Amino acid sequence: MRFEILTLFPELIRSVVDESILGRAQKNGIISVNTHNIRDYTTNKHRKVDDTPYGGGMGMLMATQPIYDCYKAVYSSLPEGRTKAVYMSPRGRIFDQNMAKELSEYDNLILLCGHYEGVDQRVIDEIIDEEISIGDYVLTGGEMPACIVVDAVSRLIDGVLSDKVCYQDESISSGLLEYPQYTRPPVFNGKEVPEILLSGHHGNIDKWRLEKSLELTKERRPDLYEKYMFEHPVKEPKKKKKMSASVDN
Repeated sequence: MRFEILTLFPELIRSVVDESILGRAQKNGIISVNTHNIRDYTTNKHRKVDDTPYGGGMGMLMATQPIYDCYKAVYSSLPEGRTKAVYMSPRGRIFDQNMAKELSEYDNLILLCGHYEGVDQRVIDEIIDEEISIGDYVLTGGEMPACIVVDAVSRLIDGVLSDKVCYQDESISSGLLEYPQYTRPPVFNGKEVPEILLSGHHGNIDKWRLEKSLELTKERRPDLYEKYMFEHPVKEPKKKKKMSASVDN
């Protein structure tokens, strides 16, 4: 899968995506994360990429020409396959695990990172398929949100993680928050690892983990809990019919 990131700060992107799991996935040829400096495409002799917004207001707005020309150059270089262009924007659809799964089905993702007060609407209308937000707060630019999208989507690509279980059964992906986990030593500052985890009885361990996930989700994310319980209704055990006493004559 290819990620093509249009940005004014490629070094910021690279400092994140070239490390750890994403870095290894790139070296192994499983994913490709390419950064493109929008400033390289400006026709302004001062390499200016922004201007004052019509109608007034605070701050500067990213201009159409450098973004559009950068996009055209990137798009024309892509191999055949399903491609989607995304603008990281606070007014977009909220990014979640289901959206990560949707995006993982594409062959190429183009991510536009805004800056300053945003981007001229005309270039958004011209090249963008969808606007995506990572949450209801304001950041200085779209670079960090783009890195989050790359990370979340990449983990769903075969070969990036060692096993599908790594993302299928974990927090959020399962529909619940993750259960508490423990490692050595068995006692730390007087606190012991739950005895059931030392029992070796995998059936009971799985049951305990589900119970803890349900407890945590109900307490901290009741919205997720209600959705999970609706999709996974707990069937009450069937009541045994009472046997009528027979009287021998």
